Amino acid sequence: MTLLTQLDLPTTASTPAFLPIAFFEGAFRPFPEAQLSIATHALHYGTSVLGGIRGIPSPGDSNQILMFRLADHCGRLSQSAKYLNTNIDPSELEATLIEFVRHNQPQTSFYVRPLIYTSSLGIAPRLHDVSKDLLIYGLEMGEYLHPGGVRCRISSWLRQEDRSQPLRGKLSAAYIASALAKTEAVASGFDEAILMNAQGKVSEASAMNLFLVRNGQLITPSVDQDILEGITRASVIALANDLGIPVVERPVDKSELFIADEVFLCGTAAQVVPVLEIETYRLPQQRPVTEQSRQGLQQIMIGAEPRYAEWLTMVNLNGATTA
Repeated sequence: MTLLTQLDLPTTASTPAFLPIAFFEGAFRPFPEAQLSIATHALHYGTSVLGGIRGIPSPGDSNQILMFRLADHCGRLSQSAKYLNTNIDPSELEATLIEFVRHNQPQTSFYVRPLIYTSSLGIAPRLHDVSKDLLIYGLEMGEYLHPGGVRCRISSWLRQEDRSQPLRGKLSAAYIASALAKTEAVASGFDEAILMNAQGKVSEASAMNLFLVRNGQLITPSVDQDILEGITRASVIALANDLGIPVVERPVDKSELFIADEVFLCGTAAQVVPVLEIETYRLPQQRPVTEQSRQGLQQIMIGAEPRYAEWLTMVNLNGATTA
């Protein structure tokens, strides 16, 4: 008997190509065998924190995988876990993720999702007297958004405030606002949403940080604007500094987006994606800073920029790993 009526928009989305092996309840096992109970605490209360890491086969060695800023992702997830009243050693997490990659032997670009969650069964929203566990799975991933660019609307939904949720952690519960904003945008004929914060300033996109270019400066909402402290965001800033592009982190008004020379979004899944239009405002077609950022990160991720070698963890599928 069907009780629910789907109100979804028409979609052509297919089932992701999941990597064959998952890490679940302390062991590596086939992905279909990694199953949660319907009574799992995190399922009902959003009491979990997550990460997302990109990996690609090395262009120069088919037996080697390049993981982008793996140590930084593990450090952030370890910090996020503290909001669940639990600890995880980032170095042990990193070792487990490397072993996960070796078990799966990926042959194409992929994305890894580690999740720390309240695993007890039962009712009551709390973080004390409830068990926590780690699971890891992955999927093949090429382009997350159209690389040619996206059209955005300003969402009617606001980004949560840090005084109501610890936004410096990557909490699964916070993504309800992202989901609402993304679907609203798509239902309105756009590709992506831009969320404002409670102070009326630009915060971020549905699951990405935001940059704009004005008068030769690369500008991004500062960390006090209820943003996620993105690792790709930090990478873009470091790259811009090395390229001699002035970077300013500050509050951003909505009206600035409409007259910007360039706007782009960035994140682990999306990487760097230009914004073509915001609402009814078409942005300039020439996007030199966006293109420098996009190409620069792509070159770093394939190991073609020795200056940033420390950002890559090289996983030998049959042997030693170097960072």
